[in-house]
Amino acid sequence: MASKQQARSQRIVDVLGDAFADLMTADPTAFRRKFRKMAADPFAFYRGSACLFYADLDEADDVVNDKRTSRVWIHGDLHAENFGTYMNADGVLVFDVNDFDEAYLGPFTWDLLRLVSSLALLGRQKAFPDESLRELATGYLNSYADQVEHYVRGDDDEEFALRLDNTHGAVHAALLSARASSRTALLGGITNVVDNERHFSDVPGTRRLDHDEQYRVMGAFEAYLDTVPDDKRHDRTLFYTVKDVVARSGFGIGSAGLPAYNVLIEGPNQALENDVVLAMKQGQVPALSRVRNDPAANDYFHHEGHRTVVSQRALQVHSDPFLGWCTIGETGFVVDELSPYEADLDWGAISEPEEVAPVLADLGSATAKIHCAADQDSDEELIAFQTEKAIANVLQGRRDETIAHLVDQGLAYAEQVRADHQLFVDAFRENRIGVSST
Repeated sequence: MASKQQARSQRIVDVLGDAFADLMTADPTAFRRKFRKMAADPFAFYRGSACLFYADLDEADDVVNDKRTSRVWIHGDLHAENFGTYMNADGVLVFDVNDFDEAYLGPFTWDLLRLVSSLALLGRQKAFPDESLRELATGYLNSYADQVEHYVRGDDDEEFALRLDNTHGAVHAALLSARASSRTALLGGITNVVDNERHFSDVPGTRRLDHDEQYRVMGAFEAYLDTVPDDKRHDRTLFYTVKDVVARSGFGIGSAGLPAYNVLIEGPNQALENDVVLAMKQGQVPALSRVRNDPAANDYFHHEGHRTVVSQRALQVHSDPFLGWCTIGETGFVVDELSPYEADLDWGAISEPEEVAPVLADLGSATAKIHCAADQDSDEELIAFQTEKAIANVLQGRRDETIAHLVDQGLAYAEQVRADHQLFVDAFRENRIGVSST
């Protein structure tokens, strides 16, 4: 038993060390913070170790997917906390999947398994019985399969959205929270007005740029404007005029150590309350690509920032109108709005399985939407078939069997994560993961 634990511990050290080696070298302090956050509990460890999840899945037998469903556009990090609200390009508040940094091409079931495992980890934190976890995971997967069948019967995969008028419970509460937010409040928290002009506040986590860095960032910003689609681009007479730029740090578990900037621009008019903050963040190599490298995708993308933007536009359909990309030096960056209308699903306010079940029904529908929208109808032309038909085909005649298998696999992996978490903590304390803890 001890030898098995030692082997597993070494695998965790090797996989994390390989995945994060470059960024550890670039900013070891940020990765100490990242790993300390991952050490907090099994779910935090799971969020930060997608590379280990995919390394494990790549070695497991796949009894579900065929050639087509093994290569569809997936989110890549579909855990339970990667859902929230946003204001779409039509001005409608939508609850949907968010954070597309890890999006890539792979088996559709890997998104489902990542969500089911995360659900089991969250449910354990809430002391849900195993039978409740199994029923909740089954409900999520049945909702997913129902929505896929809906898309097969119809032709509205781009029209489905979870909105204020068709949601209830915790999802509706998130949308109401977003609706109550304001741009003025967001600006007040990170900027101030001096001599009748708005600037970023000098607060912890921000850094002023020297002349050379400012020149590079401003050049990248000008190039970014050309990547905003024509139908979403505003008149540049006033709109997009840059007022201030700062470097920023202090990201969460997934983006530790990645260079980033905030850019303050003029909004639709000269009223100070309409100023807009854009986030410019370095794209990262998706964990999934380390085990499922896709030459066609790699040839299509200019860099990881471009991949992230193309992925988000394919999966989200009605995406942020400010979404675009740029390059600083040889590094790709993603640009989008730091929006006041983003609110995460509050899992802390959901305490009983019967409260979770309707939330998971919505999450299942939302997951199906991103898979089915990103196919031969999308602009990037990397998927040459209708995803919903391919998925429905592998489920046909064995839907219940497949769902039971995914539930078993997802819940079993959650137990593996619980054991892995302790091995990770021990390895980190012993300075065996490439980042000194001193």
